[in-house]
Amino acid sequence: MTTTTDTGERLPPLSELHLHLEGAIPLPALWELICKYGGDPTVPDLDALQRRFTYKDFPHFIQTWIWKNGFLREYEDFAFIAERVARDLQNQNILNAEAHYSPSGFVEQGLDIREITRAIRSGLDRVKGIEVALIADLIRDLGPESAARTLKEVSEVRGYGVVGIGLGGSEQSFPPELFTSAYADARRSGFHTTAHAGEAAGAASIWGALRRLGVERIGHGTRAEEDPELMDYLAEKQVPVEMCPLSNIRTGVVGRIEDHPFRRYFDRGLMVTVSTDDPKMFGNSLAEEYRILETVFQFTQAELRQVRINSIKASWMDAEKKQRLLA
Repeated sequence: MTTTTDTGERLPPLSELHLHLEGAIPLPALWELICKYGGDPTVPDLDALQRRFTYKDFPHFIQTWIWKNGFLREYEDFAFIAERVARDLQNQNILNAEAHYSPSGFVEQGLDIREITRAIRSGLDRVKGIEVALIADLIRDLGPESAARTLKEVSEVRGYGVVGIGLGGSEQSFPPELFTSAYADARRSGFHTTAHAGEAAGAASIWGALRRLGVERIGHGTRAEEDPELMDYLAEKQVPVEMCPLSNIRTGVVGRIEDHPFRRYFDRGLMVTVSTDDPKMFGNSLAEEYRILETVFQFTQAELRQVRINSIKASWMDAEKKQRLLA
């Protein structure tokens, strides 16, 4: 499958690098889970559920994320959402995705990180024609000890398509330096690494992810331009920056889409990619993100093609798969 422009130009298949599995659950599927567990009086119907996903600020988004995850209670729930997410991605012509998942967030419910991973893979495997690799989110809010335990248990099931680790959550309260040891262990174990940085905190958070965690990619990086030296570094080293413009608007990280730095980063020579982050919680899609680049930031078809190519090159697919998509 390929996408085609209005002029008939064929574009490379779509690849998405910054996607949270639990934030990509199609709303009808989430509604099924809510009903399965007796419903919630605050969301009497599907329309009310959609309205629930409106946020005052980033902390409010995190609170809503935790509420939503409360309806994932059995291993089959994870297989169920994984299949629904994969089918939704396939319908969008996304052939390759690297999806974050947050297994340690369900440990208090008596669930096992390894079994969650197996369940997710079983659901993904029900959908043919799309490849979804997994990135285990260590969840900074749970602290470094939890991160170490999560890494250990994820290492035991890496054969289920876990290719890397990430670090999401309340960046403003839990700086990257707290997780230096976990990231060092992850690298020694052969995992790829990324971290959310420069979203709810400033440029210092990005420096911490680069210098102390040794990450290969930066998630969001929205506030990197607060430090010109950091911008120089990102451009020179071609560190992939997984940008999510509409997510940043929905959570209040950026006030107006016209003020988002994506175009400035691209023009400055940074290796930027575009992703949806939590599409069903933000009401966006990857196609819409590309339309924003075209209509708001005046990206040409050649520039849009370059962003697609960046996503493929920055992915953690093996070299043969990358070449097949780039061809």
